[in-house]
Amino acid sequence: MTRVLSSIAELLDGARDARPLLGPGKSGARLDHVTIGATPYVVKYLDPASDWTMRASGFDGFAPVELWRRGILDALPDCIRQPIVAVALETSTAALLMEDVSAWLVPATDEPITEAENARFLDHMAAVHAAFVATDLPIDVVTPARRYLELSPSMGEAELARGSSDLVPRLVREGWPRLAEVAPRAAAVVLPLAHDPAPLVDALARTPQTFVHGNWKLDNLGTDDAGRTVLFDWEIPGRAAPASDLAWYLAINCRRLPVSKEAAIALYRDSLTSYGVETEPWWDTQVALSLLGALVQFGWEKALGGYDDELAWWEEQAVRAEALL
Repeated sequence: MTRVLSSIAELLDGARDARPLLGPGKSGARLDHVTIGATPYVVKYLDPASDWTMRASGFDGFAPVELWRRGILDALPDCIRQPIVAVALETSTAALLMEDVSAWLVPATDEPITEAENARFLDHMAAVHAAFVATDLPIDVVTPARRYLELSPSMGEAELARGSSDLVPRLVREGWPRLAEVAPRAAAVVLPLAHDPAPLVDALARTPQTFVHGNWKLDNLGTDDAGRTVLFDWEIPGRAAPASDLAWYLAINCRRLPVSKEAAIALYRDSLTSYGVETEPWWDTQVALSLLGALVQFGWEKALGGYDDELAWWEEQAVRAEALL
């Protein structure tokens, strides 16, 4: 087990020049730039009272703190650079002291990433999954069911009842009703699962599981000067089907992918195989179910864009996968 400090003051002993960090985050979490000695750091404060993603995860505690405490972050493969260097936990708040990796992050633009970046991210994702296939570490943190409910209609309504003004819960509330209007075939499959994902979770549980990050979006990624993938925002990790991370990556980064979704899936599978994971005979079933799961998570977002080629592709995947439930 890795030590968790009992005081945020101890974590930040010697820190100076604290100033708020402004960026693309939408969770409500507070982030500060600080300097300790001559080294710049970022401090992330975790508080479910202000962070809707923590409430939506359904995890009783602080997921990144558990990863730190259980040694899971230390077990990541060498191709991953996770920036947390120390952790503190007080009664209702935690804080993560992190390397300042801002110079290496994927730029927050609308431009596609390069094919080399895409291939590297998928390869390193596969490396993470392969590293934990047979692990004895306690990787059960956020459950698959809660991960599929994070962006559900019930989350949107719960946040409304709290008086939340956060952007994403509001868009979730707007988007789910629109899915039934613009893509009724998709909605017929996806909406029941968005309310109760148990059939999907049970079907995926019959396929191989590993440790997943849960949020491989480009805002959480970068490449350091040694070619390692910078990976942060460990808020919804846990045991799940490896292809669920892949499907999330395809769904949330769709506008910036430099290759087709089919090509990206093939790249990931090739990498997973290269790391010694045998993908027969479960591959087709898990990928199909995971793609359905991505629409369970992002059907609201796809619907906000209207019925375009993107939503049509996901609708087709959902309709095909229904028979596997």
